[in-house]
Amino acid sequence: VRGIESRERVFMVDPVVKPLTCPPAQDTGSPPGGPGDQSWQVLCVPAFADNYLWLIHDATQAVAVDPGDAQAIIAALDARGLTLSAILCTHHHADHVGGVLQLIARYGAIPVYGPAHEAIPGRTVAVRDAEVLTLPPGDFRVLEVPGHTAGHVAYVWEDRLFCGDTLFALGCGRVFEGTPAQMLDSLERLSSLTGDLWVHCAHEYTLSNLAFALQVDGENGDLQARATRERARRSAGLATVPSRMSDERRTNPFLRCGSGAVKASAETWRQAPLDTRVAVFTALREWKNGYRA
Repeated sequence: VRGIESRERVFMVDPVVKPLTCPPAQDTGSPPGGPGDQSWQVLCVPAFADNYLWLIHDATQAVAVDPGDAQAIIAALDARGLTLSAILCTHHHADHVGGVLQLIARYGAIPVYGPAHEAIPGRTVAVRDAEVLTLPPGDFRVLEVPGHTAGHVAYVWEDRLFCGDTLFALGCGRVFEGTPAQMLDSLERLSSLTGDLWVHCAHEYTLSNLAFALQVDGENGDLQARATRERARRSAGLATVPSRMSDERRTNPFLRCGSGAVKASAETWRQAPLDTRVAVFTALREWKNGYRA
């Protein structure tokens, strides 16, 4: 993703849908390829019990990422006088694609991008690893990240990562269709991306993930400091996403399977030695599946 001149980029939450606000992003400017005076923003639209849908928009148009709830997207667009120009889907689960057909019916023949190896309703363009999609906000790079589902993809736009249900703040998605080895490989691929990306995951799971992370890695000073920040955000009614990849690398136990402390906790839970990062990850994910704070 190409560099850009500095200009304020704002994260917002649609107040029509739910009274939450996302934290401000760093100054990143206008998108490559867009008019020089154009300011693109990322809007966080809450939906259902804990989903976050994403709109990347300027003053007139928007690209939706994982629009599981059409009414939430329509309300956000109408409140700002925007039209929908494209849809990006990360995987086939209903809370990510459930609004696609209704949005097509309302806004016409807009392009719908989705993973080539999954059934995405209304998809017009099947995307594959390493492809670059040129859309009004700029270039979006496709990354295949199987594990949660067999064909899950993520999108990188400038310094933003839209990762669906693969990587969460302080956690990761369940392994439904892939294997633990695939999921760990996908997580490590995201973690290794260049730069300190903003991580736009799709759910507000942070506090429950935090409780588990402290159980696993409670002596981690970075995690303890993050715990204070995230609890304060939620107490104030603020969203905890997007998060920073640098924070995830230091505090997310699923990205720290090579850490001695994380390995020791996983071995204690498993009551057996764990000789590989995949074995550590597998134990952590199984532990988290049944974990209740």
